Amino acid sequence: MGEKKTINFSGYVWEVRSSDHEGPGPNNWSSDNVWVDQDGYLHLKITQQNGIWYCAELYSTSMGFGEYEFYVINRIDLFDPNIVLGLFNYPTSSIGPDGTNEIDIEIARWGNSKYPNGNFTVFPAVSGLHQDSHTFNFSLNGTYTTHRFVWTSKEVYFQSLYGHGNDQQNKIADWSYKPEKNSQYIPQQPLPIHINLWLFEGRPPTDLQEVEVIISKFKFTPSS
Repeated sequence: MGEKKTINFSGYVWEVRSSDHEGPGPNNWSSDNVWVDQDGYLHLKITQQNGIWYCAELYSTSMGFGEYEFYVINRIDLFDPNIVLGLFNYPTSSIGPDGTNEIDIEIARWGNSKYPNGNFTVFPAVSGLHQDSHTFNFSLNGTYTTHRFVWTSKEVYFQSLYGHGNDQQNKIADWSYKPEKNSQYIPQQPLPIHINLWLFEGRPPTDLQEVEVIISKFKFTPSS
């Protein structure tokens, strides 16, 4: 095993994933599909080599309650139905298994072109409880969108907006998740932040085209 690839993006060190036939998907993951350009922008790409498709994922240090903000560049509304862009927290094995302790913003139609393409989801802190989601459909005139969630012990508030800006203007969608049993249904421990671009159920894009997404900035503002 060689040394794992790391990159510096938006003031954080991120580890880049490289593995074969692993979830979600399952997919193949290539560290060559993640890089930072001379402007400091993050690039994620889904590529095809000799008929095999490769996806992209990176993750950073654990972060706790606060605001998570992602500035995305791409016509993400025009994604092939098998493409998924994930902006999310995900637990380490010491915190909980898959299906728990996760906060997701996902741009995806889950293989069906008629499904809504915006998805906000919160997975519970306790194993065995259900996750809750809010979906919405959107289309763009340009390539800039901002996606954020504000995570507290009692609520997760999501927003997607047209353009780039740390404001409340030009809203695409929002959702306030505030369950009664908040300590069970909302993650309570710091979690690593992940960004990924992948193929639903490992299926190639229906148009067989490679896909690239640029994240110009990630910003985390801890709760005061």
